[in-house]
Amino acid sequence: MSSSPFPGMDPYLERFWRDVHHAMVTYARDQLQPQLAPELRARMEERVFVTGGEGVLGHRVPDVYVVEYPPRGSALAVEDRVEELVEPFTVALPDVRLTEPYIEIIDASSGNRVVSVIEFLSPTNKLPGEGRGEYLRKKNECHQARVPLVEIDLTRQGRRKEVLPLGSIPAGHHTTYLVCVQRYHPQHRLEYYPIPLASRLPAIRIPLRPDDRDVLLRLQSLVDQAYENGRYDDLEYAEPLAPPLDADESAWFQQRLQSLGRHESKRPR
Repeated sequence: MSSSPFPGMDPYLERFWRDVHHAMVTYARDQLQPQLAPELRARMEERVFVTGGEGVLGHRVPDVYVVEYPPRGSALAVEDRVEELVEPFTVALPDVRLTEPYIEIIDASSGNRVVSVIEFLSPTNKLPGEGRGEYLRKKNECHQARVPLVEIDLTRQGRRKEVLPLGSIPAGHHTTYLVCVQRYHPQHRLEYYPIPLASRLPAIRIPLRPDDRDVLLRLQSLVDQAYENGRYDDLEYAEPLAPPLDADESAWFQQRLQSLGRHESKRPR
C-alpha cells in the first residue's frame, strides 16, 4: 500500500488535478451513499465548459493557434509545377471542452429535488474564463433555490476571493486549504473549516434537508485513496511548485521530505 509522505493534502497532487478530482468525487459519492436516508441519493453530475486563454494547472490551452510553415515550392519537381501553389496556414484546433464533476444529493421521493450540492474546486473555477463563469452561475442557482452548498478547496492556484465567501473570515484564519459550507436553515450562515498545509484533512458535516441530521464526509480518506489508487508514490518533488509555497510552508515541506528521505527525485535522470 502506497501512502503520501504528508499528513494531509500533498500539494504536488495538484499537478494531476483532473485525475485526482474525478477520483475524489467518485469516492465521496460512495462514502456518502450508505449514510443517506432510503429516499436520498448521491449522484455525480458534470459541468461542461470551454477553456479560455489559461488552461488547467498552468498549461496554456489556447482557443486556436496558428503555425506557419515555410514555402515548399522549391522542393517540387519541375513537371509538378503546373499551377502556382500557395501554401496555407495550418490551424490546429485542440479539444478544449472540459468537464468538472460534482455531487448532488437528491430526494427521489420528491421528483429528484436537489437537497445539497458538494463541489471540489478546481483551478479553473478560480481563474478568469468560462470555467469560473459556469461555476459562479451554479453557485447562484444554489443560492436562489436555498440549496446548501459545500465548497472544498484543495488546490492553491487561482484567486479564491473571486468565488468563495471569505469576506467575513479574518485574514489570520486563511489557510492553504479550506472548506466553506453555506446553510439556509434555520438561517443563512457560513461554516468555515481552515486546513493548514501541515494538518490532516478533517471530517466535515454535510447538510441535507431541514429535518435531516448531517452526514459526514471524511476528506483525508478521499485523498489517501486517490493517492494510493492513482499510484502517486513516484511524484517528482525535485520540480518547483507553482505557485510556490510561502516561507514557513516551504521550510516545513522541505523538512518533512528530508525526514523521509524524499528530498530528491526518485526517478532516474
